[in-house]
Amino acid sequence: MEIIHLSYPNHIEPEAPFGPISLALGFFDGVHRGHQRVIGEAIAQAKKLNIKSAVMTFDPHPSVVLGGRKEEVFYITPLQKKMEILESMNVDICFIVRFTSDFAQLSPDEFIEHFIKGLNVVHVTAGFDYSFGSKGKGNMETMQQKGEGFFAVTTIEKQIEADEKISSTRIRSLLKTGDVKEVSGLLGRPYRISGTVVNGDKRGRTIGFPTANVEPEIGSFVPGRGVYAVRIRVQGQFYNGVCNVGYKPTFNNPDIKKNTIEVYIIDFDRNIYGEMVDVDWLLRIRDEQKFSGIDELKAQIQKDKETAIAYFAERK
Repeated sequence: MEIIHLSYPNHIEPEAPFGPISLALGFFDGVHRGHQRVIGEAIAQAKKLNIKSAVMTFDPHPSVVLGGRKEEVFYITPLQKKMEILESMNVDICFIVRFTSDFAQLSPDEFIEHFIKGLNVVHVTAGFDYSFGSKGKGNMETMQQKGEGFFAVTTIEKQIEADEKISSTRIRSLLKTGDVKEVSGLLGRPYRISGTVVNGDKRGRTIGFPTANVEPEIGSFVPGRGVYAVRIRVQGQFYNGVCNVGYKPTFNNPDIKKNTIEVYIIDFDRNIYGEMVDVDWLLRIRDEQKFSGIDELKAQIQKDKETAIAYFAERK
C-alpha cells in the first residue's frame, strides 16, 4: 500500500499521478466492521472500474484542532496500527491529510475541489453520517449533488449489531468497562495494543508469576482496570497469557494512580526486555482487587491462570 501525506494549502497534490481512483472517506478509528463495510465498497468499486482503491483519513483527530483539547487523545487504532489494518485489507493507496485550522476552514466546495476532483477521484464511498467542510456543513447529500457529472457516490447505511450502531464511540465505552469480548465482535478481530516490554518492580518473579511489563504505544486506548485472558506476540510468535491492568493495590500506595499493563505469559521463561510486543485482548476475567497478603494474591493468580487455560482450551 502506498501512503501519501497531504496538507492544505501547501501539499494538496501527490508528487506522481496514479490515474482515477475509488475513494473511501472517514477518520476510521478502530477500522471496525462499519468502517470495513465502507472501505470494502470502495475496493469493490475499484475492481469493477479496474482502477486503484484508496482511503482518505486524517491526522490528528479533528477534536484536537476543533475542540482545542490539550490532553492526549487516545486512539482505538493509533495511526501506524490503522495503516497495518488497511494494508491487510488490500487497499492500494492511503491518503493521510493533516488536519489543521486551515484545513478545518475549507468550505464543502473547496474540500471537493482539492481533495476529490483534485485527486482524480471517480467514485466516493462514505458512511451515511459522514460530514466535511467547515463546521461539517457538507454531508453525503451535498457530495451526491456536487458529484453529478464528475464522480459517482455510494452512501453506506448505518451498520447495526445487537440493535445498536457499530461505532468508535460504542467501542470506546466498552473498552472503558473492559468488555473486550464484545469489542472483538464489533471489530471483527481481537482488540490489539502494541508496546515495549520495560523493567517493572519484578515482584511477580518473587511470587512465582513473572510478568512482562508492557509500556503501550503513545496514544493507545488501554482497556479498563481488571484481569484479562490475552494473547501476546513475542518475536513473531503468539503465547497465551493473563494480563492485569491497574494500580496493583495490594502493594502500591492507593494515592499513586499509575496504571500498568502486566502480562503473565503461560509456560514461558525468557528475558524479553526491550522487545516490541502485541497484546490481543480476548476475555475479561474479573475486576482488579486488593488482597490481604501475598498468599491470597498467589492463590487468586493461580485461579486466574486456570480460568485462562480453560478459556484457551475451549477456543481450539
